[in-house]
Amino acid sequence: MNTKKKNLRMIAVTAIMSALSAVLMFVEFSIPIMPAFIKLDISELPALITSFTFGPVCGVAVCLVKNLIHLFVTSTFGVGELSNFILGAIFVFVAGMFYKHKHNRKYALIGAMAGDLAMAVLCFFVNLFFVYPLYIKLMLPEEAILGMYRAILPSVDSLWKAILIFNIPFTFVKGLISVAITFIVYPKLSPILKGKK
Repeated sequence: MNTKKKNLRMIAVTAIMSALSAVLMFVEFSIPIMPAFIKLDISELPALITSFTFGPVCGVAVCLVKNLIHLFVTSTFGVGELSNFILGAIFVFVAGMFYKHKHNRKYALIGAMAGDLAMAVLCFFVNLFFVYPLYIKLMLPEEAILGMYRAILPSVDSLWKAILIFNIPFTFVKGLISVAITFIVYPKLSPILKGKK
């Protein structure tokens, strides 16, 4: 496949995966052990697959486009979408960079797990210093947010504890779901996405 056709395919696949990712972002579920405003979705899945297929920049582009689409129906003044973009971009960029270095299953797994871990760890700082301050300024007072965590675990007395106990494990498990599905479907999807079948 010549460079022009390859670039056109890359753009087309990135656009299709962005649309799929946006749709998956609407398919979200509340988890009983999490506050109601934190929902589970697998919208990073197409971004991770795209990152493995065409590189980390395309994966990040999927994260960006899906959140731009979601802005039209935001209920968080864009704060949730910005948070989703930052964390998703960290995940797929790290994973894609590992896989770009060496195209094999081992590096794909190492990259995906490193990306998931980076996303989970950095979600502490992103939430504590950026996302929650914006939520508090634009939407709910801090006490109301803490109240939602205390409804599940009464001993939570600060935002940093809430993020440490709830958000970090949730974010890590959310990433693991995308990693697991990717490893099931990617071997069959990869040749189709790259135009080799």
